Amino acid sequence: MPVLTVNGRRHDLAISDDVPLLYVLRNDLHLNGPKFGCGLAQCGACTVLIDGEPTRSCITPAGSVSDRAITTLEGLGTPEKPHRLQQAFIDEQAAQCGYCSNGMIMRAKALLDSKPNPNAADVKQALDDNLCRCGAHQRIVRAVLRAAQGA
Repeated sequence: MPVLTVNGRRHDLAISDDVPLLYVLRNDLHLNGPKFGCGLAQCGACTVLIDGEPTRSCITPAGSVSDRAITTLEGLGTPEKPHRLQQAFIDEQAAQCGYCSNGMIMRAKALLDSKPNPNAADVKQALDDNLCRCGAHQRIVRAVLRAAQGA
């Protein structure tokens, strides 16, 4: 039975170690930031940070991340005080359908943590593995660059 630390809170869960982390986050902890997209680690909608590294939660067994720091979209900011990335996505209207936003923001967070002043090419490379079907790519890149500038 894994012990998960999610968004700074410890959770002792009576679940099997091999249950996908995404299911635990959504079904047991009621966190709706990570989305179920493809279920095959190909789209990025389920991306969370584990010890600061972007990770596809749909294929990550919950037992493999016991006692590691898991951060979801909900752990970045609040509706009253959004994280600068969340605010930048709002300001740039960087979502059309919004389904990819969770994964884009979580990957962007990892990028900005490791490279605080990225250029557009850095942002595009960092987000390359996350899929967006609605065509908000340019607004997403602008949002990440805006957040990097602290605007």
